[in-house]
Amino acid sequence: MGISATELGEVEVQTGADQEPEGKKLAGRSPTQIALDRLRRDRMAVICTVITALLILAALLAPVISNIMNIYPTADKLPYEPFDVLDFSGNQMPLHGPPDHGFWAAHPLGLAPATGVDNLSRLLYGLRTDLLIASVATVLSIVTGVVLGLVAGFSRGWLDRIIMFVTDLFLSFPFLLGALAMAPIIVERFGKGDNLGRLAKAQLIALIIILTIFGWMGLCRLIRGQVLSLREREFVQAAQVMGVPTRRILFKELLPNLVAPIVVATSLALPGLVTAEAGLSFLGIGITGYPSLGQTIADAQIYWQTYPLYLWAPVMTITILVVALNLLGDSIRDAFDPRTRR
Repeated sequence: MGISATELGEVEVQTGADQEPEGKKLAGRSPTQIALDRLRRDRMAVICTVITALLILAALLAPVISNIMNIYPTADKLPYEPFDVLDFSGNQMPLHGPPDHGFWAAHPLGLAPATGVDNLSRLLYGLRTDLLIASVATVLSIVTGVVLGLVAGFSRGWLDRIIMFVTDLFLSFPFLLGALAMAPIIVERFGKGDNLGRLAKAQLIALIIILTIFGWMGLCRLIRGQVLSLREREFVQAAQVMGVPTRRILFKELLPNLVAPIVVATSLALPGLVTAEAGLSFLGIGITGYPSLGQTIADAQIYWQTYPLYLWAPVMTITILVVALNLLGDSIRDAFDPRTRR
């Protein structure tokens, strides 16, 4: 039984219509698109992203929130006198709000003993300071580790040996001992005189330098190992044969193939530096001229029985931020890992 031309045309049209969606389904996706799609499907990653974004937004809007609520993080800007809100006849605790009274809408987290500073404002500004220091130190350490790792992995001979020797030397040096030794030296060098503003800036810069100096080695070794494998690939050898400059090979050919480990290292380094900054400030070798969560915890530790909210508010803020960043880093690592199937 024959098929007419009209029927044959209908079959061809139907076949073409059926093949078009198949062509769309077979469209390829880049590894970054696949990783982002995995992150969107990961509920834990979404929750941690929202928590981190809210904390960052609160830190960025700290001046706005403080001005709207008329609360301030330091004693020199208070719109009231401490003896108007504190009981100086007893233990210098607030006359209103926690810990001896109920909730106070004007100061939701209460006032600090002895100074009368608002705890919420100090927490927001401390979170802002911690995120600023950790973010700058993370960026500087990532850039340092990536550049040295690229150079060490791609070069052969004495340059690679020198860079790895310096890396191993810094890895073997105790971080806390180095911070204890370097912080006073840097502050003494840049903070001379009675200018408290200059001293505060010197402490801020010193802390960023310390966290950067002791934060780049792990990524350097990771990038070097990746480059040792990539430099033997065909596209790198072809670029060398064509006479492409070494700088272009490093930053145009190799670096784009290292985006995944760099992103993962950044997401895991940030919470570690937040914790390190809080720990150093708690020990008294961090910053003193700006509000800091570690500094607040150090001031509140003697009130852990009589005024628990004063201590636990900054502790829980650091805990939530670090846990959210760590879980988000784990999700990013799993999403960018090509061997992961979820």
